[in-house]
Amino acid sequence: MYTYIHIHTCTHTHTHTHTHTHTHTHTHTHTHTHTHTHTHTHTHTHTHTHTHTHTHTHTHTHTHTHTHTHTHTHTHTHTHTHTHTHTYRNTCIHTCTHTHMYTPSPFTAEDLQHCVGPRRTKPGRPGRRSL
Repeated sequence: MYTYIHIHTCTHTHTHTHTHTHTHTHTHTHTHTHTHTHTHTHTHTHTHTHTHTHTHTHTHTHTHTHTHTHTHTHTHTHTHTHTHTHTYRNTCIHTCTHTHMYTPSPFTAEDLQHCVGPRRTKPGRPGRRSL
């Protein structure tokens, strides 16, 4: 019985893609204050007359100040998204050995001599012995 050995080698390439997303949010707040001042002046004059032509005049001035403050706040939010993609390539070599055995073999001993012949001799050196 002869054994015919066939070796098949295949290369498999695997590609893996990894995506990473990073989001950064920045918030900016701006405050604006406006102050308004209003002044109101009121003058009151009072005249009092006595007999014998004596006149007394009294003047009263009243000042009122009103201050109004208005505050406005504005908030601005900025979002930045960054996407980074990594690609990894892994190359794996798989060696598969298939053994086919034939009984009886469809090949002759001479056909298999160059593949699995156990007694291969080199041309011109038959029966060489080691010293």
